[in-house]
Amino acid sequence: MPGPVAVDIGTPSPRSSFEEIQHPTYTAARSNPRYDAASPSWSSSSHQPLVEELPMHYVTDEKARRRIIRAPGSVDPGSSPLTSTREHMPYEMHPPTDHVDDIDDDDGKEVYRRMRVATALRQIPRPPPTTFKEDLIENLPAAIYTLLSCWTRFYQIGKNNHVVWDEAHFGKFGSYYLRREFYFDVHPPLGKMIVGLVGLLSGYNGSFEFKSGDAYPEDVPYVAMRVMLATFGVLMVPLAWYTSRELGFSRRAAHLTTIMVLCDVAWLCISRFILLDSMLLFFTCTTVFCLTKFHSERHDPFEPDWWIWLTLTGISIGCVTSIKWVGFFVTALVGVYTLEDLWEKFGDLKMRKRDYIKHWIARGALLIVLPFIVYMISFKIHFLILNHSGTGDSQMSSLFQANLEGNDFSKNPLEVAFGSKVTFKNMGYGGGLLHSHTQTYPVGSQQQQVTCYHYKDDNNHWRVEKPWTSAPVDDEGDIEFLKHNDVVRLVHTPTGRNLHSHTVAAPVTKLNNEVSCYGNTTTGDAGDHWIVEIVDDMVLGKRQNVPHVRSLTTKLRFKHQQLGCYLVAPNTVLPPWGFKQIEVSCDKENNPNDPHTHWNVESHWNGRLPVGETKFYKSPFFRDFWHLNVAMMTSNNALVPDADKEDILASSPTDWPWLHLGLRMCGWGDNQTKYYLIGNPAVWWSGTASLGICVLVICVYLIRNQRGYRDWGVGEWDHFLYVCKIAGLGWVFQYVPFLIMGRVTYIHHYLPTLYFAVLMVGHLFDHLVFKSRRFSERTKWIIFAIASGIVIGVFWWFRGVAFGIDGPIKEHWGLLWRKTWNIYESH
Repeated sequence: MPGPVAVDIGTPSPRSSFEEIQHPTYTAARSNPRYDAASPSWSSSSHQPLVEELPMHYVTDEKARRRIIRAPGSVDPGSSPLTSTREHMPYEMHPPTDHVDDIDDDDGKEVYRRMRVATALRQIPRPPPTTFKEDLIENLPAAIYTLLSCWTRFYQIGKNNHVVWDEAHFGKFGSYYLRREFYFDVHPPLGKMIVGLVGLLSGYNGSFEFKSGDAYPEDVPYVAMRVMLATFGVLMVPLAWYTSRELGFSRRAAHLTTIMVLCDVAWLCISRFILLDSMLLFFTCTTVFCLTKFHSERHDPFEPDWWIWLTLTGISIGCVTSIKWVGFFVTALVGVYTLEDLWEKFGDLKMRKRDYIKHWIARGALLIVLPFIVYMISFKIHFLILNHSGTGDSQMSSLFQANLEGNDFSKNPLEVAFGSKVTFKNMGYGGGLLHSHTQTYPVGSQQQQVTCYHYKDDNNHWRVEKPWTSAPVDDEGDIEFLKHNDVVRLVHTPTGRNLHSHTVAAPVTKLNNEVSCYGNTTTGDAGDHWIVEIVDDMVLGKRQNVPHVRSLTTKLRFKHQQLGCYLVAPNTVLPPWGFKQIEVSCDKENNPNDPHTHWNVESHWNGRLPVGETKFYKSPFFRDFWHLNVAMMTSNNALVPDADKEDILASSPTDWPWLHLGLRMCGWGDNQTKYYLIGNPAVWWSGTASLGICVLVICVYLIRNQRGYRDWGVGEWDHFLYVCKIAGLGWVFQYVPFLIMGRVTYIHHYLPTLYFAVLMVGHLFDHLVFKSRRFSERTKWIIFAIASGIVIGVFWWFRGVAFGIDGPIKEHWGLLWRKTWNIYESH
């Protein structure tokens, strides 16, 4: 091979210097046929000529040096950090003008002003529109992958004609929408409304109860419902392709990423049933995709496309959080990206203050307010559809329940009297009904437990009696209505014991006094006496205008006559010995504004009193919205592991990244079609490994930079970090919260997190292999074929756990890749 050739181009200017550049093959255009997100340069497919500003001075087979003119005080790229230009600036530099030589070395603002004039900036032109061939090349793979995804998601989807796993929950919730009966669940309503919608579109009438393991009757179109919901899983695959391309992946990296999404067995399995997870995964993918599209439009702020993708990002956030609350984790990723972007813009001295404020307003409106509106709208529709009394009534306020069709509150006598049988509803957000049962406290007084319970039950019934110091109620005498400052004794109707408090500490809230049930109809003491304090009434107004306690509308407080503490239920969950119900205690502090010390009479029975009014005031939407969300949070916090009970389905978050455990989704008999929720080991293990490799790669580059090596072109380091942040921080925000939350967890909680690990795999393959100059094209294709072949091969080996395994499970050998998997034996 001939040696280097020196080209004589004359005597260089004394103000010129040299910079080392890559051989002029312009490999920067190797990834995206559109505008390269990593750099202000256009790709080669944009048909923009790439011309050297100055002639080449020294050329070898691999590297070149060109002469550039520098102004005094300018920074040599070799001495800059990893990149010499802010990646987000939509400008490129002109060659310095001739009057640079006139600039003095004096200090002062005039020098800097003249330098800014000398290095004027011009706006980069928009790229030309893509051709039909380019569009076909870009979209044809997505279309092919979509067809393959349809095959995997729809193949034998109705093979098991029994209720599988959580179809027992979400299918039943869909039935409630078709019957319009109010129910309660810990998840927001959007996903379950979609389940109800697909049931309606399938011709389902809502009559099936969806009991676990039951066979579907012929009139339940479960196959059509599964297919419609599996469509969300189908669309994950083309979204992975477009997101990869938008992140600047080469075609090979985008293909590998998409194949991993297509061939993961866990994503495939979870998408084939009547569940919420396919929708959760879909909207997680749309949120990431819209964010990357918005990032690509950052050079044209406030243009139509910029607004469109910012708006769609906000809508996606609203949808994913309206499916399950874990959708808030991907919202954290968008929030961190937004704050970093605004911080960068804060350092852009050329940006007008008005424009910077507009950036804040736009993001606040479309990334905070808009998602919240979407979230609230889902609850508003939820309330409008479910306008009949149902199983979840008691989770809501008494006034809300009174407006549901089919409830019996219209039969309530209006005013409460001594001798009435009542239920008391706590008016705090998420409050339940005052409740007792025969079980006793294992600590403290060991007397009968008193709790708040969110379901209607005879153990919620109490009778209003006179104190021990007064004559008992005469059922034949005059009716004496309950009024402010009356002393009462509340008797638990099923057990006959009295609501009681004493100086024993409460079991959980130790600063409060314990509340229990004690004595009987003939035995008791002053600890059974409570003073009724009227706060106000929704109809009559202030306390002075309320002569007697009314059902539903009067707000009460119960003050212990002897101790001076107040009956309170602050949504504190009892341990398993208290059935995870809400603790009731006696608060020593007098806080009249604490809603958890407020109670109202909900149900009221008294045969001596006439039926009250049949028209009720409407409950405000925002109060109902907040009340239901607090109730959801309280119930979600109660889903903690039971130390006394082994849950073979549950798993720890530390089990997920390396596939330590799987999950049996149905019965495991020889005559049953069996599904095992386990991931594709090639996808999961490589995804987890890629996170550590990414940290290592970043550390290596930082060390090399500190030692003076320059491995990056203009904007390349910023783009590398940008993709690492999307994938890495996305994984962290989705995964770490599960490590600190106390609720019971399952392997399917990791599925949204896995998406970010897969993006990291594609990113690292792209950077280390597919865009590297160390490998020939032939080698890159071989590596791509091997990696893709492993993913596809492992998928094909494990396909049965998603499509359904028939017959004895031990006849299907080779599936036990880890001893901890309970495919063959229960552990």
